Amino acid sequence: MARIAVIGAGMGAMATAARLAVAGHQVTVYERGTTYGGAVGRYARDGFVFDTGPGLVHLPAVYRDLFVKTGKRPLEECAELVQIDPAVRYLLPDGRTLTFPGGSHGGAAAAVDAAFGPGSGDRWSAVLGRARDAWDATRRPLLEEPLQQDRSALGRDPYPALRGSGLLRRRPPTLAEVAARELGGGGFDELLTSRVRAYGVDPATAPASAAVLPYMEQTFGSWYVRGGIRELATAVYERCLERKVAFEFGAEVREVLVREGRAAGLVTADGTEVAADHVVCAVDPGRLRIPLPPDPASVRTAEPARWYTLFAALRGAREADAAHRTLLGPVTVLRPDDPATRPDAEHEAVTVHAVLTGASGPDPSAEELLTAVARAVPGLRERLLWHELRTPADVEAATGSVDGRVPAPALAGSGGRLLHPANATAVPGLYLAGGWAHPGGGLAHAGMTGALVAGLIVEGADFRGSR
Repeated sequence: MARIAVIGAGMGAMATAARLAVAGHQVTVYERGTTYGGAVGRYARDGFVFDTGPGLVHLPAVYRDLFVKTGKRPLEECAELVQIDPAVRYLLPDGRTLTFPGGSHGGAAAAVDAAFGPGSGDRWSAVLGRARDAWDATRRPLLEEPLQQDRSALGRDPYPALRGSGLLRRRPPTLAEVAARELGGGGFDELLTSRVRAYGVDPATAPASAAVLPYMEQTFGSWYVRGGIRELATAVYERCLERKVAFEFGAEVREVLVREGRAAGLVTADGTEVAADHVVCAVDPGRLRIPLPPDPASVRTAEPARWYTLFAALRGAREADAAHRTLLGPVTVLRPDDPATRPDAEHEAVTVHAVLTGASGPDPSAEELLTAVARAVPGLRERLLWHELRTPADVEAATGSVDGRVPAPALAGSGGRLLHPANATAVPGLYLAGGWAHPGGGLAHAGMTGALVAGLIVEGADFRGSR
């Protein structure tokens, strides 16, 4: 039985801790804050409840697998997941509305035909078909296997080129170029680019392989957890407790101890030294100056996205045909039909995410976000009781992430520059988990790091990937 110290109590950290504990190790989690979940937090005021982080789960199989591998009770007995339908509603710049049904490729094509004319659905399906090819080519090496030293396969963009495309022959295209060429303008390209932008990925610089993100949503669905995504964090935390994982809250880690060339424990902010056989860093490694290999392929060259979240408390009932999720360019509006989020049926809690990528302009004000959201929420101004805006500075204060950065999922292409550092570091016994490590940010991707790190520690060099 090894002593394992895990730094941070986010979703990737807890997924790692639970898997290591069930393998028989003594696991202690050290968290600078007062609670678990990392970015998956909760804000409550006057009977309204909001998720402070992601509002939906994609690839719920990641957490189903975690619960199957770490205990007797499946995920469905610990948290109630509901697939949202419709999956997403678009409000296009010209005022048109397009609603995608949940988990239906045929239904999505029919909706596109209705909005953009006959044949448009086939063009959308063709794009998603090429995204499926990219998914099939990279699913295991990008999501389910440790990052290999030879990353040439992930450095190339697996999105298939269109025959006769001069643009694709000159150089690998960006996602925005693919959207413009294969879908055209008039808002049609927004169906692809806005879905990707919602992950904190800039379509203007991202490789075409970023199309796997909307493909993943359309194929595996978008899921909400009753009571808010914070309930998923609670379920994972309770699973950790069942497996005898110990948690030390208010224990900020100052540095990782390295002795005789390998990780030997950690030092907390008050100077306390903690011995450990293995250390798992599940926070931004830049915060602790973790030594990473001099590998340019594991350095993200794109500017991190800037995330702004607006909480809006409204009087009046949510209309019956309201969509759970509405996209307006870089703005996502979440309107869950969940009694747990509001004081009563005559009120509504609305969460707004604005993601600014690349040269997206100045930071938005609360007033600007409310003006945009008014297009998606009838009578917003008259119904508004109060609102609160959270900025990247607030994210940094809550999670410790440097400059409030939120990691994006890893992507193949761009010469490997959009990968994240490998889970095994240059220091033996020191590992990286969570959104800042391979395969990157987002609930599903961070959860996958748990299986990868646990596999590397339990099976060592023989570990070839999650099964």
